[in-house]
Amino acid sequence: MSTLTMIANGLKLALVPLALGALAACTSSFRADVSRFESQLPAPAGQTFTVVADDPGMAGGIEFRNYAQLVADQMAALGYTPVNNPADAQLLVRFDYGVDNGRERVRSRPGFRDPWYSSWYGYQPIVYRTANGPRVAYIPYRPWGYGWNDSFFGRDEVYSYTVYTSGIELKIDDRNGERLFEGQAEAASTSNRLQYLVPNLVEAMFTGFPGNSGETVRISVAPEDQRAGR
Repeated sequence: MSTLTMIANGLKLALVPLALGALAACTSSFRADVSRFESQLPAPAGQTFTVVADDPGMAGGIEFRNYAQLVADQMAALGYTPVNNPADAQLLVRFDYGVDNGRERVRSRPGFRDPWYSSWYGYQPIVYRTANGPRVAYIPYRPWGYGWNDSFFGRDEVYSYTVYTSGIELKIDDRNGERLFEGQAEAASTSNRLQYLVPNLVEAMFTGFPGNSGETVRISVAPEDQRAGR
């Protein structure tokens, strides 16, 4: 089952709660949990490869080609050689991506409270006379006063935001169909823009590539318009 289908059906990996625990409201940054498994993946030495859609429904799409190019650029930077024809490729790189519909989170924060005024006190006007005429002063009195520290004004503010789970999958087979590498990266964030999520997840996937087989690592993914880093 492809990553896009898994996310759409709400089937979350065990990695997702970790990412959700690290997510803070009102921030656009997130951390990607990357899990990678490798078996006899050859060290880069110019081997040819091509990137194809793991989900047939994405094959040939302009959007997919855009994100596939990101994967190809990362593979080429490692020392592999890209080719267009899968028949000419020694390595077949299967790629998939997606983002879910999001889940609403509700949080609260303390409302405004004036530390100099208690709701137990109110103000009562007192008129007094001076040489320049009558004046009005306000003095505190106890019964049922209303001030900025009243329960109404000091009430906690409740707000909500949406958390989206995004993910990519990367699989590498040799020309005989033997699986050499499997990797998946997932993140929880307040953004659902694939144009932002996929490039950062791809960069997270290739950080320290291919990594230690069976190890899950947490990689920081930058806010929008910034680069990802370890």
